[in-house]
Amino acid sequence: MILNIFNVEFYSILLFFISFYGLITSKNIIKSIVSILIMETSVIMFILSIGFENGMKPPIGKNLEFASDPLPQALVITAIIIGITVAAVNFTMLISLYRQYKTTDWDTVEKKNAEPETPAAKTMAKKNTPDSIPG
Repeated sequence: MILNIFNVEFYSILLFFISFYGLITSKNIIKSIVSILIMETSVIMFILSIGFENGMKPPIGKNLEFASDPLPQALVITAIIIGITVAAVNFTMLISLYRQYKTTDWDTVEKKNAEPETPAAKTMAKKNTPDSIPG
């Protein structure tokens, strides 16, 4: 099999798996969000490359003999809107996490989330230990 340099399907799949690897191995929340955005972009590239053929024209006008299929284009527009929404929600959650924990590291957030933060939470944690329950 000869690999064509303009084979967008191959490069979009490669980009998807590279960003998936980045998502799995990343310890930083910002890098995880960027990996998700790159994955979405690679899916959009793949959908567009499937719907593209040389010589095809937009499906506008009366001569629709060599018109391209508008379905992949509609799916791409929907995917772009969903991608923007996912990015906005992810960055909003990141800002909230950063304000609460003062870090963008997954491990540090997990460690800080496991320990009680307020004196009232520490008191409640001490009261609910198995040693303090009568019986």
